[in-house]
Amino acid sequence: MTVAQRRGRRIMMTGTERDAYLTEQRTCRVATVSPDGMPHVAALWFVWDGTSLWFYSLTRSLRWSQLRRDPRIAVVVDDGVGYGELRGVELSGEVSFVGEIPRTGGTCAELEPPEALFATKYFGLESVPHDGRHAWLRLTPQAVRSWDFRKLSGPG
Repeated sequence: MTVAQRRGRRIMMTGTERDAYLTEQRTCRVATVSPDGMPHVAALWFVWDGTSLWFYSLTRSLRWSQLRRDPRIAVVVDDGVGYGELRGVELSGEVSFVGEIPRTGGTCAELEPPEALFATKYFGLESVPHDGRHAWLRLTPQAVRSWDFRKLSGPG
């Protein structure tokens, strides 16, 4: 085992730490792939339900059209200013499109939990205001990587 691998394990978040982190953070960076293979990265709000990241995305965005063609996605949620403060999570996999497109508020039991989380987190409301321009994407990640450089300065 190399030193880098040992450090990687030391700074990796536990499942509980990762869940708390993803619940408290507000903005992620979403990477999609264009037809010619060029990446596109954009900031987006999200909610984490303990299993999946949920995005309420504009349906007329470049991100949406690229994901319709190729559902592969990589997402980074991170923060910190100084090296010893850096922490984050990278999640990757394929998105699924959930509910009506665009979302107008029709009944969809699968969307009740993420919509409640999203409404509270970003709007301080009980339900998401539907504008007929957004729809839901879900990423149940196939790969998750995390880091918390604050652990390097702690006891160890």
